[in-house]
Amino acid sequence: MLAGVLSMPLSPVLAAADTGAPTTSQPAEAARARALLDRAVRHMMSAGDRALSAFSRAGEFTDGDLYVYALDTRGVLLASGGASYSFIGRDMLDYRDPDGKPLFAEILDGALKHGGGSIEYRWLNLQRGTVERKIAYYQAVGSRILAVGYYAPRATPEQAMSVLWRAVDELKRNAPAAAFAAFNDINGSFVRDDTYVFVVGITDRRMHAHGAMPRLIGRNVAELRDVDGKQIIDQMLNIVSTADAGGLDYKWRNPVTGEIEKKHTFVRRVGDYMVGVGYYEP
Repeated sequence: MLAGVLSMPLSPVLAAADTGAPTTSQPAEAARARALLDRAVRHMMSAGDRALSAFSRAGEFTDGDLYVYALDTRGVLLASGGASYSFIGRDMLDYRDPDGKPLFAEILDGALKHGGGSIEYRWLNLQRGTVERKIAYYQAVGSRILAVGYYAPRATPEQAMSVLWRAVDELKRNAPAAAFAAFNDINGSFVRDDTYVFVVGITDRRMHAHGAMPRLIGRNVAELRDVDGKQIIDQMLNIVSTADAGGLDYKWRNPVTGEIEKKHTFVRRVGDYMVGVGYYEP
C-alpha cells in the first residue's frame, strides 16, 4: 500500500503544499522553498536515485539557507544539502526536534496519507548558528520523499498576540516576581525566536522583565527611544494609562537577525504593570 501511495503523481509541488501549510509572514521565502522543491522533484523524476548525490552537495539544489533533503519509505535519510548531512544513512523515524516533535515520522506519515504536504518544526540554522522555527514542504516521488524547508523566525501578529495573552494570564495568576522570572527565562516558553515579553511598572517606570535585553531590567526606561528618537516607553505607558490596551509602531533591534527593523508592539495593562509583546515586520 505504501509504494502505491508514494507512486501517485502530485505535481506541481504547490498541490502538495496545500494540505495544511502553516500561515507565515514570509511568503517570498515560502515561494523560494516551493520552487526549489519543484525543481528537485522534476530532477528526481528524470534522474532517479542519481539525483541524490546532487541534493547532497552545494550547487544547483541549494539556495542560500535552502536545501533539499530526501528520505526513503523506512525513514532513512538518503540525502541532505544542509545541517542534516551528517545523518545521511541513519534511520530518522525516532529523531525529535528540540520541542519533541518526531518530524521525520510525521513527514513519512503525511507522504503515506497524502503524497505530500507541509510541516513546522525547529532546526539549526547554520548561517546564524541558532535553532529556529522552520517550515518544510515535502513530496513523494516513487519510493522517495523529498523536502525543502525555510527558516521563519519572525512571529506573526497572531503569534505575538497569543504570547501577550499568555503573559497577561501568567501575571494575573502568579506573584509578580514569579511571572517576571518566567518572562526572563531564555529557555522558557515566553522567549522564542524574535518573540519575547517585557514588563514596565506604570508608577515606577522601571523595566521589571525583558526576555531579550536583561541589562534593561531595573532601569527607569521612561526616556528610552528608538533609532528615530521616538520616546517609545513613554508613549506605551500613555496608551495603557488611558485605554488599558493598544499598540505602537517603532524601530528596534531584532534579536534573531541583529538588524534594526520595523516593529509593532501590543501592550496591555495588568494592575500597576504594562505588559508588551511585539512582532517584526518583514
